[in-house]
Amino acid sequence: MYIQRPGEGEAEIREHFRTMKALGFTSLKQFFPISGWTSEQLAMIALDEGIIPWWYGEAGWEAITDELLDQLAIPRNTDIAAIRTHPKMVAYQTARLRDRVKRLEERKQLRQTIKNNSTVPPLGNIGPNLPEETRSAFAAWAKKQYPTIERLNNAYSLNHALQAQPFQSWEDFEGRRLSSRNYRYLRDIFRFKADMKITSIRERMEQYLKFDPHEPLRAGGEMGMFLPFAYRGVDMEGIAELIKDYGSFYPSIHLAWHFDEVEHEIVRPIYMQAALTHDYFKGGWSATWESTGGPQQLSGGKGGNGFTVDQGTMTQLMLSYLAAGYKGFGLWAWSARTAGWEAGEFTLLDRHNQVTPRAIRAGQIGKTARKYRDELWKARKEPLVGVYAEWDNEAIWAAISVRGRDKFRQLPIDARVGVSRALINGNVPYEYVTASDLRKGLAHRYKIIYLPFVIAMNQDVMEILSDYVREGGRLVIDMPSAWYDENGALMSTDVGTTFEKTFGTTINSYQYAGVNIPVSLEQLQLNGFTVDITPTSAKVLTRYDNGKPAITENNYGKGTAVLLGYEASKTAFKPGNKKAERMLLDYTLGDYESPYQCETVICYRIAAPEADHYFLLNDQPKTTAFLDTKNYNYTRVIDAVTGEELQLNQPIEVEGYSGRWLRFEKESD
Repeated sequence: MYIQRPGEGEAEIREHFRTMKALGFTSLKQFFPISGWTSEQLAMIALDEGIIPWWYGEAGWEAITDELLDQLAIPRNTDIAAIRTHPKMVAYQTARLRDRVKRLEERKQLRQTIKNNSTVPPLGNIGPNLPEETRSAFAAWAKKQYPTIERLNNAYSLNHALQAQPFQSWEDFEGRRLSSRNYRYLRDIFRFKADMKITSIRERMEQYLKFDPHEPLRAGGEMGMFLPFAYRGVDMEGIAELIKDYGSFYPSIHLAWHFDEVEHEIVRPIYMQAALTHDYFKGGWSATWESTGGPQQLSGGKGGNGFTVDQGTMTQLMLSYLAAGYKGFGLWAWSARTAGWEAGEFTLLDRHNQVTPRAIRAGQIGKTARKYRDELWKARKEPLVGVYAEWDNEAIWAAISVRGRDKFRQLPIDARVGVSRALINGNVPYEYVTASDLRKGLAHRYKIIYLPFVIAMNQDVMEILSDYVREGGRLVIDMPSAWYDENGALMSTDVGTTFEKTFGTTINSYQYAGVNIPVSLEQLQLNGFTVDITPTSAKVLTRYDNGKPAITENNYGKGTAVLLGYEASKTAFKPGNKKAERMLLDYTLGDYESPYQCETVICYRIAAPEADHYFLLNDQPKTTAFLDTKNYNYTRVIDAVTGEELQLNQPIEVEGYSGRWLRFEKESD
């Protein structure tokens, strides 16, 4: 984003764009012109200076086909990297981009037309309430979900003592509301809102694509990934599924906006946020198209949460994005607002529009990413653990939270953070896996699948996970999981159920430690959900201090299933709970171990055919890291950003409160 200052004319504007290009920046997401100037004028100047005036950079080029190569007299067998920089190709594509600039006003008008013609009804405020005028649309939606009114009554558990009579007809359903005690009903309102928002995005995408078939589109938006999405009527994975046909899936990542829910911790949550969006969009083009570019103290969602953003912080942010699988990043902003809201904040330049060390470092990392762009596009994660993240589960938690119990809707997110923290600190490569992933057959991508705070289990997912264990997987569940089924009715874990066969135990009661009766486990004082269980075929690995079974492991088929009878994931939510993290790792991994290990710093790895990339993140003063790559064989290692050659199997210096990107070359076949 370039914000024009009063007094800046064409000469100053061009100097900005030339400086950007020299530092390594390739495109601009947005322009904020002063009076007398237009975005179209600024976009044309940017193109003159070799800066693409949109977030998507070269991805907005016309498709490079054999016919286009022939037209430009570029041999078809030319390497793609050479094609991208060929003067004829650059000139041709720049001309197409100029044509797009000339249609900006038309596009603005189209946006308003799309809004006016939307088929999506009013959805009301965040939460489970619907406007009265939307009731008929909700009823029509429900009719598509449930083929008969009897199926709906069954899903809504209206044969249970829920103080509501079964619906007699669809007209009866439209005219009568259920109470907030009916969790499936509330879940359906959340789902309806999420589906309607996806419909709205689809309508926009279809119209924009007709307007310009070569322009990539994006969806995701100004939402931190630690929010309770189901309660907000948003399905980020569903948006990712939609956008795969149109372009890029993204979140914005601003320190002062999106980290309230993790108490403004940055280094580990940055990776969690990026990884979740990437993993929702497995195989797709995910990136952050707005990310903090400079320090902020006054702005943000609630204000008053200050952050130092120097070259070290920029390094941590950008390396975490690459490690999580992002294929690009945008930084907000190049220059700062000069009055009022956010004045002087979020910016790569300083308050006087001078280049800063953080701008230089960001450009260096960007240049390196472009240097290895084709290699990074081939790179992949190689996770040992799949951390389960499920919209339906979060929707039931959201339903529980209604009637003034707001804290419950945040619990599954806190649990996801906790298990992620333990894995990150243990240098264990992991990935988020969803119900739709499992339904597509992805379970065996992971040696281990961890289920954190899955209070509501879809029965078909339970069957998939049971098969996963029987075929050799390791499944770990913590509490208070398996309380409800997908309809918000009690899930049976009695003898003979799929749950009992898989985990080798029944759950008799959910208890709670730390309020009226203290309970500890291996000298860890518990505060939260525990369980009374009866092992049937599972062995007891450890007991609460009261002697009752606490953690069990069951051999089922070729695999194992572990029940952690306490809040193992949520107990690790806050930093510093080393005992809780160690216990979680030990019982989760069993006989498995991470394929690499790094002492003193965080380490992430992505694998490409030619080289593996390791990203070291240091949240302490300058230190020495010891990276053990175990069974991976490499011939050479360099600092990807500086080009410095390092010695294999030797200590690695890492800048304080910063990070380092290392490229390990593999033996050629």
